[in-house]
Amino acid sequence: MTTLQPQFVSPHLSLHTGGSDRQQLPLTGGTCWTVGRGEENDFILGDRWISRNHAMLQSMETGEVYLIDLGSRNGSFVNGRRVTVPVTLRSGDHLTFGQTELDFYAPPQCSHLPSSDAEMRDFTATAALHVRCLISVLVVDIRDFTVLTRQLDEQVLSEMIGTWFRRSGEIIRKYGSWVDKYIGDAIMAVWIHGSNVVGPEEMVPVFEAVREIYQMTQELSAQFPVPFPLRIGSGVNTGFAMVGNTGSDDRPDYTALGDTVNAAFRLESATKQLGCDVAIGELTYRSLALTDCDPFQLHSVDLKGYDVATRTHACLFGELATFLTQQDAEN
Repeated sequence: MTTLQPQFVSPHLSLHTGGSDRQQLPLTGGTCWTVGRGEENDFILGDRWISRNHAMLQSMETGEVYLIDLGSRNGSFVNGRRVTVPVTLRSGDHLTFGQTELDFYAPPQCSHLPSSDAEMRDFTATAALHVRCLISVLVVDIRDFTVLTRQLDEQVLSEMIGTWFRRSGEIIRKYGSWVDKYIGDAIMAVWIHGSNVVGPEEMVPVFEAVREIYQMTQELSAQFPVPFPLRIGSGVNTGFAMVGNTGSDDRPDYTALGDTVNAAFRLESATKQLGCDVAIGELTYRSLALTDCDPFQLHSVDLKGYDVATRTHACLFGELATFLTQQDAEN
């Protein structure tokens, strides 16, 4: 017997609620939806086997929808296979989170994917390496980390940096992204924007994450016996990049590549010579659409590896916090 798939006007998840009953979870009103037990998620699932922040679905301007596992304890599965890197969903795919089962459906105009398994494998490998997206990259680095390694007991240092990484990851997930890289004493996170234009509603959460990471770092200074207060610097840059799996089947590495990413690292490094805490790129600054309350000062800085001086906007964490508090009050 052939099962007829109903026609839908927009992509959505169909949640199995017992027997033949289904609950429809529409993927509308944005480009990113989170799934988990926590109340902050777009789709809250009361399953004890599901993590507080379990998975995320990201819609691209091409109509493709990616499923991204957010480091869940029990994993996310597509058609019985555990997801280790973000994967493109096909209409009819069966998803499993913990003991909860869902189906993903998309109307024909929202699904530009091949139908056979063999074609899908070829397509996924190609698409993962060749998806050009508008992204925002956040880099946060612990200052004077080398000095810390010399003055702090190894066990205390390990516990402290492990706590910082874990809590930074939780904050990043709270604001709609995930930690793409843990690099020694730094983290890199990527926000994928669903169109060629990004506005304040998508950019402000990036800076909310920066503020919370700063506050969390201050708390760790009081919690651990550090020889001096912990300090961090951060760089944010927005632009186009190639996003995909640059690793192999056994060691996947889903990441973003290109000048946008490189510049974010250079901007973070530039905060030291500028005497500030946060440095951002020109497109990031314009995307905030600032009017009266502008915490950033314009600078021209020589970034390592660049032939000409780069325009950047920079501020202190205190100035950023004042700006965000004012934004919260207005909204």
